[in-house]
Amino acid sequence: MKKPTFIIERRHIILSCLTAMLAVAVYINYSLAGSPVTTPVSELRQDSVNYGDTEFVSAAPGEPPVGAEEVSASPEPDPAADYFAQARLEKSVSRDEAIATMQMMLGGGDLTQDEAVATAIDAVGISALVEKEGNIESLIKSQGFSDCVVYLDGDSAKVVVRSDGLNASDAALIKDIILGEVTISSENIRIFEVK
Repeated sequence: MKKPTFIIERRHIILSCLTAMLAVAVYINYSLAGSPVTTPVSELRQDSVNYGDTEFVSAAPGEPPVGAEEVSASPEPDPAADYFAQARLEKSVSRDEAIATMQMMLGGGDLTQDEAVATAIDAVGISALVEKEGNIESLIKSQGFSDCVVYLDGDSAKVVVRSDGLNASDAALIKDIILGEVTISSENIRIFEVK
């Protein structure tokens, strides 16, 4: 009669270790679930706000809820700041779309040599306009305006500036800044004010 052999392989060891780890995890979960950790409300700090506590959820009639003074003290949103943030986002998205379109055209391989050169020149022109827009915005802000957005398209310039009252000298200053950076007709410069 042949004696049975028992060979322990690597997979048997791994399987045994995983089973032991699972058993330990189940035991720890069971032992912790049996004794929940609770803290009486009286032991909590009085200045902390814990969402879900009955003290926060239900208040006496006529009494403001705990933490209401912190919520009401938040500043009101500024619609002008929201406008400038939205305008910058839209301008960035439209520029990114134009750049992606040009990259797709250049990478398509269907362009002739002349079309590829024209597309590359357009890309350089767009990047130059973006750089000039940034320069103009910085220069306008350096003259005391709190915020502005500049749109250039090669033939015209549109500036949206935040001010409490734009007078003729401010408009002339903005036009001088624009004409110092780009060569366009002064009739094609439009200045808009946001209060």
